[in-house]
Amino acid sequence: MTRLYLKVVTPDKLFFEGEIDMLVARTIEGDVGILLNHSPLVTILDIGRLVIKNGDERKVAACAGGYIDVRNNNITVVSDACEWEDEIDINRAERAKERASKKLEDKDTDTFKAELALKKAINRINVGNKSY
Repeated sequence: MTRLYLKVVTPDKLFFEGEIDMLVARTIEGDVGILLNHSPLVTILDIGRLVIKNGDERKVAACAGGYIDVRNNNITVVSDACEWEDEIDINRAERAKERASKKLEDKDTDTFKAELALKKAINRINVGNKSY
């Protein structure tokens, strides 16, 4: 095999499948770049972006966390949600950010859930605005 094979799945669809040259993903320990013949790896993905490089083409997606499994030049990403940068509704993401920020001000709220929602909204805004 002379190329990497990537499969990205979410609960509702097969988000991406195909051969690539490189993947950059945000893990809980920082960004990781996956090239051909990468050592085996299984790790947790953080909320961040996925960057798929294929020749001169570069595709970027907002990723809502999950995990990544790399072995024998096959990469599997399982995520709660992924969205291509050009498909992100910035206004909707801004509204989600506002709702999450307001929930954090409420003393009776689940802080963990509100912080998670805020982080996801900010990630979507950054990816959608291509400010990364």
